[in-house]
Amino acid sequence: MIKLGLVVGGLGLVLMSCGGGSGGEQQPETKKVQLQSGPEETTKSADIPEVAELTIEGNDQMKFNTKRMKVYEGQKVKLTLKNVGELPVESMGHNWVLLKKGTDKNAFAEASIGAKETGYIAPDQMENVIVNTNTIGGGEEVTIEFDTPAKGSYDFICSFPGHVGMMSGKFVVQ
Repeated sequence: MIKLGLVVGGLGLVLMSCGGGSGGEQQPETKKVQLQSGPEETTKSADIPEVAELTIEGNDQMKFNTKRMKVYEGQKVKLTLKNVGELPVESMGHNWVLLKKGTDKNAFAEASIGAKETGYIAPDQMENVIVNTNTIGGGEEVTIEFDTPAKGSYDFICSFPGHVGMMSGKFVVQ
């Protein structure tokens, strides 16, 4: 019985030491990004992609497919907005607007109702925008790239008239 235990234990060690091979497959390469934690300004290294590739969809029912997006400070963001609906931009257009902290999203959207020529972002409200996409219709998509803002939680909205109530969420930078 003792010999059987030694054989099983030895076999387990052999199997553990032989595991972990990639079988010839290469893993995707990631760059290390320095993350800061806490007020003491210490840094730690983690395997976080240099570019956060995000996709968000809007539909004809005035809904985004997500209410929360998460990225890390120091990343570049490549965000794609897809309008998966069928209605034209004139009747059911969507955009994606990332607002600065402290911006009242409902007041922003209300002020932008009549700003069709500027993508439903009122010129006097541009100071409250970090980044935004163009407004697109059904079956269209648009991609933007930007640097993450400082750590924190930010509102994102669709500023097409009447959409903010159902098309908004949080963009969290860790």
